[in-house]
Amino acid sequence: MREFIEMMRRKGAVEDIREPCSSVFDAPRRSKENDTILFFHDVDGHRAVMNLMADRSALAAALGVEERDLVPHLAKATYSGRVVNAGPLQGGKPADLSRLPIMKHFPGDAGRYITAGIVFSREGEIENGSIHRMMVIDDTRVAARLVEGRHTHTMLKTALARGERLPVAVTIGTHPLVTFASCTRVPVGKELAYAAELLGGEITVRECRNGILVPDAEIVLEGYIGTERAAEGPFVDITGTYDPVRQEPVIEFTAMYLKADPIYHGILPAGNEHKLLMGAPYEPKIYRAVGEVTTVRDVLLTKGGAGYLHAVVQIRKNTQGDAKNAIMAAFAAHTSLKHVVVVDEDIDIYDPVDVEFAIATRVRGDTDLMVITGVRGSSLDPTRLADGTNVKIGLDATMVMGKEDEFVRAGWE
Repeated sequence: MREFIEMMRRKGAVEDIREPCSSVFDAPRRSKENDTILFFHDVDGHRAVMNLMADRSALAAALGVEERDLVPHLAKATYSGRVVNAGPLQGGKPADLSRLPIMKHFPGDAGRYITAGIVFSREGEIENGSIHRMMVIDDTRVAARLVEGRHTHTMLKTALARGERLPVAVTIGTHPLVTFASCTRVPVGKELAYAAELLGGEITVRECRNGILVPDAEIVLEGYIGTERAAEGPFVDITGTYDPVRQEPVIEFTAMYLKADPIYHGILPAGNEHKLLMGAPYEPKIYRAVGEVTTVRDVLLTKGGAGYLHAVVQIRKNTQGDAKNAIMAAFAAHTSLKHVVVVDEDIDIYDPVDVEFAIATRVRGDTDLMVITGVRGSSLDPTRLADGTNVKIGLDATMVMGKEDEFVRAGWE
């Protein structure tokens, strides 16, 4: 992570904040103001970074590709990087969360939350890595939101059914491509292999005392999840609204490992870094799915759609029904999608004005609107019904084939 920050500093994309800041509201408020990487030299006496990947240009820089080539590049993933075990992790001390500048982001939050912690867990020979928000209970315990049916939750159920606790290790302050990999739906147990692939082919890991493998990180928290549960929330999620209070599993930390003068990484809930990490990993998945039904050019999950609920898909039509097939493929690839707009190659999907122009000039409500009712939607969408279902809308904002001359846009090129 330090190498990435220095690379971005050379690009003029890092703002150093040297005056003292509070971890309660102050640092989070500053990160809301822009997408620049903010390097805090004094958050309650500690170093911290926010907005590490709040902009697509940062993800492109980490991967070494052009920003407009991001999705096609990521869509080629094979999850085949090499994971090298370099032996035991050294230097552990008793866990003490009070030594970290864990932030309280909004006045209505239930407390301080770890928002950029990757939870690595192991069940048999399979190791999983994923981000879960963690509400601090005391100096050694957090309540972690484990979504039912997701891998960490499933692994915990399996361990508890055997009468055992689930061993975990939480890393804070990893290379952003490791964080991105942990946010991506990959084949079972391939998060580290995918991170290795993104990093150029290889990643070095070390083994915690509880057997969990972790990549290089500023902070590692080692512990276990057992049967204890605690109220978690309220917490501001991706839409900027409060997620409800739930009874969630408790992680008890037994040890911590810190680099010298560690850099704490915080992600602002509903900020642009949160949106990018939630949505961008789904773009290559949608890209591949749409590529099965027509010629796909690009995919974007928009900031206005909370980085998660709205997609714009750019295609080259081969038959008149391709746009509607693309809509269905997008919904199948990312079941939390709510609205999808499909546009032609001449529309700039990164320009919301251009996308709106396509809707204004190429959509007929009686023929180009798809409304799908009674389908599973996002649990984060405030309009969902009690049973989790919602309504999805697809817009075919493409030109009618054979009538392209009627849609020619005036210009000088």
